[in-house]
Formats: sequence, structure tokens, C-alpha cells
Amino acid sequence: MAGNFWQSSHYQQWILDRSDLLRERHDDLKHLSQEDYQKIMIFFANVIQALGENLKLRQQVIATATVYFKRFYSRNSLRCIDPLLMAPTCIFLAAKVEEFGALSNNRIITSCQQVLKSKFSYVYPQDFPYRQHQILECEFFLLEAMDCCLILYHPYRPLLQYIQELGQDENLLQTAWRVINDSLRTDVSLLYPPYLIALGSLHLASVILQKDLKQWFAELTVDLDKIIEITKEIMSLYDLWKAYDEKKEIPKLLQSMPKPNPAPSRPPSQGANGQDVSGNSQAAQQTQLSQGVQ
Repeated sequence: MAGNFWQSSHYQQWILDRSDLLRERHDDLKHLSQEDYQKIMIFFANVIQALGENLKLRQQVIATATVYFKRFYSRNSLRCIDPLLMAPTCIFLAAKVEEFGALSNNRIITSCQQVLKSKFSYVYPQDFPYRQHQILECEFFLLEAMDCCLILYHPYRPLLQYIQELGQDENLLQTAWRVINDSLRTDVSLLYPPYLIALGSLHLASVILQKDLKQWFAELTVDLDKIIEITKEIMSLYDLWKAYDEKKEIPKLLQSMPKPNPAPSRPPSQGANGQDVSGNSQAAQQTQLSQGVQ
């Protein structure tokens, strides 16, 4: 684990450029508007949150799982692997990385069944369609996509430091903390360092609570334009939420979401008798994993 954020893989490999992010999503944005894509990401962030709460995970574990999910789809199309499979896979991996402990096979599947039935039956009326071996296979693709960069730096710790400087205002802390949680439904975790996200969330919390922190922010040696960008990004999320009826819209959006390509009758690496010449079944596994809920 890196001694600090600036030496970490989080900073060196996973602070992305917005133009790169849009380029990687080009295939998905042929089928979806940017707003519809964001609504789908919000929905699956809600699925991850619900799974985490059902499993009684700490918020940091849930936050890590959500960032893993966003990292995977920042480099892969939605058609690559069903997000309904990727969501519990991210929870499964994050629980281990954040030292919560490995979730048992039965526990993760049972939780998925319970959450879909109690909270998301309007989208998934049938049982959770995957099993533990598929989550384990999906975990391999998640690790590969992230280049095994598993250690995350979240905005919660710098927020606590800033609140201490401001005199331990509990109301301000709770409001900014909730804003950070909401920010996981945007792209800010992929675009900005965590200390800037903490400052952006603190700035928005001060506006919500009508607290004047202008002088405090003016004395900071940080890029204030970046803080304003983060604040605007989160405010755009709130504006979208006001007009977004998830139960009404998300079933149609998931129907229009890019679907996996049908499995080839015989991958090019196979011989005439259908045997895998290369000895590598990864393509077949990926096709199996990418089958969506019909």
C-alpha cells in the first residue's frame, strides 16, 4: 500500500480525463444519451448501496465497491458484463480489500435475492440469475480491468480533517458526509483527487446550511476552480434527481442498454473439432458472464 495518495496507483493510474472517459463510453453512447447513461449508473449505485446495507457493511466498503464498479465501466462497455452481476462482484471484492472479511458464498447470493425482491422487483421480478462461481469468474475480469489497483483513497478522511479545522461542526460534517455519499453517483471519483471531492462536498454543505466559509476557502492553497467544478457536478445530480422517476424510467432504460453479443459458434482459437487450441477459455467465460437478464 502506498504511503500517501500522490504515490498511489489511485493517483497515478485512476485519475482520468473527462475526454478519455467520454471516448471510452462512445459505444454505449451510440444507444444511450449521456443523461440516460448516468441514470443507469445511478441505479446500479443504488443496487450496490442496498446490497451493502443488507450485508451490514461499513459505508467505506460500499464506497469502494461503487468506485470499482465505475472503474470497470470506465474502460468497458455495458455490453461487456451484465451490471447486475458486476454489482455484487464489486461488493464481494471490496469487502476483502477493506478488511471487512470475505463474504460467504451463500450470504452474497442470499443478499442479492433479498434485495432484488424487496427493493428492485419492479425491474427484476425473477430471482437473482447468477451463482457464486459466476461472481468468482467476474471478479477475475474486474481485477484485470483495474490492473489490480485495489487501494482507494476516499474523501471521508480529509473531510474529517477539514471539519476539525473548522471547529468540529457536527451538522456541517453530517451534511458534507451525505454529499460525499451522493457524489458516488457521479463521475467525480474518477476525475478528481479525494481531498478536492471533500472540499467540494464541504462547499456545497456550507451553501445548504447557509454557513459562510468564503474566507476559509480563500485561504486554501488549492485550485478553487476544481472545487466549483465538483460542486456543479453534484448539483447537476440533484437537478437530475428532481425529475427522475426511477421506478418508471429504469425498466425502459435497461431494455435499451447495449446487450451482449451472441456467443460465436466456435471462437477463432479453436480447432476443427471445437477444442480450445490455446488452452484459454477466457473468451467463453466472458461470453457467459455477459449474458444479461432476459
